[in-house]
Amino acid sequence: MQQLREDLRLVYDWIVPGSKVLDLGCGDGQLLAALVQDKGCQGYGVELDTDSVIAAMNKGVNVIQVDLEQGLRSAFTDHSFDVVVLSQTIQAMKNTEHILYEMKRVARQAIVTFPNFGYWRNRVQIAQGRMPVSESMPYEWYNTPNIHWCTLADFDALCAKTGLSVLERAVMTGGQRIEFMPNLLGSLAFYRVG
Repeated sequence: MQQLREDLRLVYDWIVPGSKVLDLGCGDGQLLAALVQDKGCQGYGVELDTDSVIAAMNKGVNVIQVDLEQGLRSAFTDHSFDVVVLSQTIQAMKNTEHILYEMKRVARQAIVTFPNFGYWRNRVQIAQGRMPVSESMPYEWYNTPNIHWCTLADFDALCAKTGLSVLERAVMTGGQRIEFMPNLLGSLAFYRVG
């Protein structure tokens, strides 16, 4: 078993062995490489950053360099995957609804993870007059790639609006699952939707 970041470990655990997986914003391909090697999955990574594409290729990941903002229609047909993953990328998308519709089009299920802006430490920083900086949101306001912040309640509402059913939700802080008051005490949200 390959060593995975804590957030990717939960995503890995949710994916059934032998699945056909599309990893959007796959970064260096760590998740997809582990899924292929350990679970017999097959699939593709999609990444825009050239250095990340090269790193993913060096791990043996099938990766294509595509701007997710342009959509997936030119690269992937309807229902061509079992699961599509969008891990800590949705908050950097300009057209959030469009990418959710595209994910729904290409796969039966999707896994979406994002930093929870409603986390209590973020709220405290805002109350102190500053934009939050944390482990799950490590950028300053002026250099962040993140343009849309949301809470668990916001994402639940977006899923309802786009016709996605929440099949499973988990929230973590510092690698620990949070069950009590997740919108307040959880820094990172994980959704499995269909």
